[in-house]
Amino acid sequence: MPASVRATPDADACSRTDAALTRAFTILGKRWNALVLGSLRTGPAGFRELSRAIDGLSDSVLADRLAELTRNHLVRRRVDEGPPVSVTYELTDHGCALMPALDQISSWAVEHLPPEPAED
Repeated sequence: MPASVRATPDADACSRTDAALTRAFTILGKRWNALVLGSLRTGPAGFRELSRAIDGLSDSVLADRLAELTRNHLVRRRVDEGPPVSVTYELTDHGCALMPALDQISSWAVEHLPPEPAED
């Protein structure tokens, strides 16, 4: 590769950062995922609790988002055999480690984004 085309160390670092942000926002940028994670910050919750806590989220989408967050090791699904059988969801260590970043994004939004227009 000619020297003029070769990536510089700074370009390599930017490329790695861009790839990491792309991976992160592939998950976090999907509608409802951040709200599901935020709802679990206070501790484990059952499906019904999560469904009631997040206004406007359908059960089928919630099930899809929980499965995706579980596959990505941000949420753990725990089945208690009972009786009765119950399923709870909780943040994994990876999910907990994300909470300070979500707090920062929320603070940034409050400070820098225009407020939502009021609904009539």
